[in-house]
Amino acid sequence: MAERQGCVLGWLFAFGLLVSSPLLATELRAGVAIRDITPDTERLPVPLGGYGARENKPATGVHDSTLAKALVLRQGGRKVAVVTLDLLGIPRSLREEVLVRIQPAGFESENLILAASHSHASVEMNALNRRNTLGNRFIGIFDERLLLFTAERIAEAVLEADRTSETVRVGVASKQVHGLSRNRRGDQVTDDELTVVRFDRSDGSPWVVLVNFTAHPTWMTEHVMQVSAGWPGYLQREVEAWLGPGVVCLYANGAEGDTAPAGAQGPSEFARAEDHGRKLAIHAVEVAHSIVTRAGAPLDFLLTTYRLPERQAPPALLESAGPEYGMDESNIRALLDAMVPTDSYLSVLEIGDFLAVSVPGEMAAALGLEIKQALRAAGARHPVIFGLTNEWISYILAPEEYDQGGYEPGVSFYGETLGPVMVEQAIAAGKALLDRSPLGSP
Repeated sequence: MAERQGCVLGWLFAFGLLVSSPLLATELRAGVAIRDITPDTERLPVPLGGYGARENKPATGVHDSTLAKALVLRQGGRKVAVVTLDLLGIPRSLREEVLVRIQPAGFESENLILAASHSHASVEMNALNRRNTLGNRFIGIFDERLLLFTAERIAEAVLEADRTSETVRVGVASKQVHGLSRNRRGDQVTDDELTVVRFDRSDGSPWVVLVNFTAHPTWMTEHVMQVSAGWPGYLQREVEAWLGPGVVCLYANGAEGDTAPAGAQGPSEFARAEDHGRKLAIHAVEVAHSIVTRAGAPLDFLLTTYRLPERQAPPALLESAGPEYGMDESNIRALLDAMVPTDSYLSVLEIGDFLAVSVPGEMAAALGLEIKQALRAAGARHPVIFGLTNEWISYILAPEEYDQGGYEPGVSFYGETLGPVMVEQAIAAGKALLDRSPLGSP
């Protein structure tokens, strides 16, 4: 990858030479900003992502806005931008375009984290992918106008958040929330943990809330042709309403590769999405109220590189995902060469008792739990997975799930070893950050 620091850190991890440099707790400052990233559906054809069955048809309108929310954290002369996005996924070209716009303000690849909610009624991610030269309507047609519009709005949010910094207090708490997700591949494993980070102003009033919960936003079926943030949008709006004026809620998904939403009721896709978002919001607000914040929570972060197995066409592609996305033996190789990266971004973020490890795609829940359990054993009090973060590479499965066949293995482009390889690297990166942090031991 082009990021020099990411490559250097990857080399250090590989040879066990990462130097421990514990951070001293100093004043933590934050800024937050929001931008609407909903394209004008009357001026542009806006394809919706998540279902090949839509065949790149444009959205018929906007049901609710999709947003970029930027949180910029500062401590001891260092800063990091965490941006949550109501998008299906993040192609590398979108990340690159955002970086070009924010680099003059002191942001590089290592201090930028972009996390997509995976909304299935937002802009098709391949419409934002400059490497998408295939012209396949089932996977989306690239549109330079949509890419530049989205990148500009995201960059505006980061730059505004960077200008509006104030001292904050931070706390984090988690709880198990059962019945709002299910494993859609027949396995019993789900990650039911809801984690909330609360940032208060210096006077103790809640200001920013970050929610992490694992499930696909798939109440929106292929028949929905209006732009929507899905249940994550309802979740964020409900939390903001209940916690009071001026509060901003961000949402980051988890290892949702085999996890569907569950437990919602209603007569339409939008009604079920609203019900699901509201039910999660009730739990998130309860957790937020339970948090005790403190000043001077340590901030640390790093970026390294996921070293990925060799790209390969999955056997399940032609029999399952292939028909939905118009793929056959003649164009699979072109897809791999053009759009499937050979390595990817691995970010780790620590804020007080909170530790987030990024995954650039859709990891199965069992693998995400394996990472979290290993990091908890290493001293992380509240470890989470930021799924669909910084880039989308494919589904990420355990070997037995890959060999089982079906849709998810049909969209997994690195063979059966991808899951274990990425789990090992994610755990190593998380432990490396813990080892140089004063929170690295219980």
